[in-house]
Amino acid sequence: MAVAVIKTEALTKHYGKVVGVEDLYLEVNEGEVFGFLGPNGAGKTTTIRCLMGLLKPTSGRGEVLGLDTWKQSVSVREKVGYLAGESALYDRLTGEALIRFISRFDNHSESHGLELAERLNLTLDRKVSGYSRGMKQKLAVVLALMKKPPLLMMDEPTNALDPLTQHMLYEILNEYRESGTTIMFSSHNLPEVERICDRVGIIRDGNLVATERMQDLRNMRLRNVEITFAREVPGELGSIPGVSDLEEQAGNRVQLKLKGEIDPLVKMIASYDVADLSAKHASLEDVFFEFYGLEKASGDSAVDGEAPADGDREEGSR
Repeated sequence: MAVAVIKTEALTKHYGKVVGVEDLYLEVNEGEVFGFLGPNGAGKTTTIRCLMGLLKPTSGRGEVLGLDTWKQSVSVREKVGYLAGESALYDRLTGEALIRFISRFDNHSESHGLELAERLNLTLDRKVSGYSRGMKQKLAVVLALMKKPPLLMMDEPTNALDPLTQHMLYEILNEYRESGTTIMFSSHNLPEVERICDRVGIIRDGNLVATERMQDLRNMRLRNVEITFAREVPGELGSIPGVSDLEEQAGNRVQLKLKGEIDPLVKMIASYDVADLSAKHASLEDVFFEFYGLEKASGDSAVDGEAPADGDREEGSR
């Protein structure tokens, strides 16, 4: 039977009149990699800060590793490896000195931290004040991972990382999963989440829209496809399962949306002379709109990363 490592019950956080997260019921099970998906401002960071005990919920509650996230917030932070969306680091220390300093707390492993830094190709003999944004993100990742915690909570972990470093981070996270670590991380990048997640929660405007197994989400992929034929566009394109919004352009070029598997489309056009073909994953918002019937808002609320009200700032510093 699955054991819930993270659990929320009607978790709600408001910043005055602005909704951060609303009536959230969420469970993350032991040993899984859970992706928390949503556009910027959806409520991802607010949720994670509540789970870490950095923000007091307006109502409802959260539980992490059997601990109340607000009443036992110190114990939560002792047990969880946490990567903030914007990490605060000691600028006057070198990367190596900061790893050694943090290793003195809560049984962090200095040797493991140095090993992770090497794998992420992080220069350690330079002061953090001289680090680029990407280097600071690498260091923050190392500090979150180095104590090998039973639970990792990571807010946009690949922000500012180059593709090679992202690939290495995926490898490391897979190793942690195989060793039994539960991982929850937020992202607004659907292809990124596809690579390593078992399940995904989709949040928008502070509300949990859906929770899906990754395999189920893969089965309803949405792509934007553009095909240029050597001659005229075949009339039977519109009859292929999953094809919608078909629009012919310039006589022999067509744009369309494709839900589900791409194989039927590829087999159909293989009998024609194709000059060019482009198929891209639709944006996360397009996936929302297509699969969950959401209406496009005029603009997302910039809740994630926004400074809380004064009272919340005091509570979050406890």
